[in-house]
Amino acid sequence: MAELILRNLVKTYGGTPVLHGIDLEVAHGEFVVLVGPSGCGKSTTLRLIAGLEEVSDGTVEIGGRVVNNLEPKDRDIAMVFQNYAIYPHMTVRRNIGFGLRSAALPKAEKERRIEEVAEILGMTEYLGRKPGQLSGGQRQRVAIGRAMVRDPAVFLFDEPLSNLDAQLRTQMRLEIKKLHQRVGATIVFVTHDQVEAMTMADRIVIMKDGHIQQVGTPADVYHSPANTFVARFIGAPSMNMIPGHADGAGAIRLASGGILPFPVPLAAGQRVTVGVRPEDLTPAGDGPALVEGPVTVREPLGHETLIYIGGEPGEIVAKADGRMPPGIGEPVRLGAASENVHVFDAATGDAIGYPSNPAHS
Repeated sequence: MAELILRNLVKTYGGTPVLHGIDLEVAHGEFVVLVGPSGCGKSTTLRLIAGLEEVSDGTVEIGGRVVNNLEPKDRDIAMVFQNYAIYPHMTVRRNIGFGLRSAALPKAEKERRIEEVAEILGMTEYLGRKPGQLSGGQRQRVAIGRAMVRDPAVFLFDEPLSNLDAQLRTQMRLEIKKLHQRVGATIVFVTHDQVEAMTMADRIVIMKDGHIQQVGTPADVYHSPANTFVARFIGAPSMNMIPGHADGAGAIRLASGGILPFPVPLAAGQRVTVGVRPEDLTPAGDGPALVEGPVTVREPLGHETLIYIGGEPGEIVAKADGRMPPGIGEPVRLGAASENVHVFDAATGDAIGYPSNPAHS
């Protein structure tokens, strides 16, 4: 079984810690994405798994054995980097087969594997071409094929789509997802793009400053963020954050002027942050409003329009029907169903929850 287990993984550079005890278990055949802003430690974690960096403390376990002291070639992993790292003077066949250069396999078996991988990736007709005759997406498939041909226990992807244009990125996301479903490989994928993480992962690991903030399915981290960092990082546009305080009588008074019933016991005056996603803000009608003010900016996106509402405590973004959005300067009153409201402790940023929201139970 190609399980990957990280236990209390620590990395320091010159006495400065950059990873602070990472614990993570990746099941056999699981697609896990590490995501976070630049400098959060996601690529460092991948390099420690690969053996490209030395572990300062903790263990890396692959397939039931601790591999801390093994060379990268002995860890039964294959890595696909941000740049294609394929040889321009070699054909596609030779580039894919380069992953088997040190394998003690008969030539016929090597050729069989190359042909099989090329067929899976849709590259059979290009085996005789050189990289200069391929598109960017095809070159990336060659790099993936060179990793696949080895049949490793774990695939490691380090931002492999960053150099592709937007259309190719979308296409390659779909192809990598289909590839995973077809071959059932164990994959750890690093990206800074939360859209890539949401669309590809079985589980997402969200990192910040060398710490894991939350691990969960895309639905988990989107609908039940553990803290304000995750809430803001996952989702585009980001979750709106409205400051407020508990009134001690079962409600939260918002800086926007709204009042939110909140029966979870909170000390009178306790500062909180109320989060609501743009798509969950809807016209309040005659009911209570979380947000009230004039539309200051509109961003048409075709089927929907993003509208920005001015006033206190700052600009709030919501989504409106793309065919009949409110006009600039038009006043709007917006509310949200209680199950779509998130409440966080203002001091720690941690989720407090909402009693009628099962995501927070």
